[in-house]
Amino acid sequence: MSSNYGQKLAGKVALVTGGSRGIGAAIAKRLAADGASVAITYTKGADAAASVVKAIGSTGKKAIAIQADAADAKAVTAAVDKTAATFGRLDILVNNAGTALPAPFEQATLEDMDRVIDINIRGVFVATQAALKHMGDGGRIIMIGSAVGERVMVPGLVPYAATKGAVKIFTQGLSREVGSRGITVNNVQPGPIDTELNPAAGEWAVPQKAQTALNRYGHVDDIAAMVAFVAGPEASYITGANLTVDGGMNA
Repeated sequence: MSSNYGQKLAGKVALVTGGSRGIGAAIAKRLAADGASVAITYTKGADAAASVVKAIGSTGKKAIAIQADAADAKAVTAAVDKTAATFGRLDILVNNAGTALPAPFEQATLEDMDRVIDINIRGVFVATQAALKHMGDGGRIIMIGSAVGERVMVPGLVPYAATKGAVKIFTQGLSREVGSRGITVNNVQPGPIDTELNPAAGEWAVPQKAQTALNRYGHVDDIAAMVAFVAGPEASYITGANLTVDGGMNA
């Protein structure tokens, strides 16, 4: 894995929330391939988290997995602090943990809406605030937003889209506050990506695929590549940006 990439992130420490599967796992593996030590959080699925850690370890890089539900503020803060304590620093936070509960808005329960808000917005606030205590010059805060946070092309995602729109503006606002510290804040906005949560063969896939210019789903590595670029030294002048990786869905 590591032979394909340089060691642009050598000596850096990254935390990827929700890193046990899908986009998060791909991001964790790619950051490690670029030289970073990586911590991931997971809610359930200790086996999946362990397999990501093992895959990274097999390449000679360091990784740990920390159980922390993104909706549990104390657990999230503890995970950030544990990452910094374990590796001695924290340079990169990837706010990847997120959830969507697709349904027509009129059928969405308050419980479902609270869960989406708690993970997609509140969890991001908490993790970011905790991470900023450890970050200095060259720090990177990276959100995994969504193309539907910019433009909603498909039904059934109203509360989710609203949270991702909030993440977009959070990114822009925070970039203004921490820029003087040499910390960048950016939002990577995936379109339809083939994962367990949103399979390219699933019932929700047909309208999504039809809205893309490339007429296909993306791969998790497409998102990981953008995150790795934003995390790296060549992206030091990119901040407050919403970087859409969506196969032209929003074109």
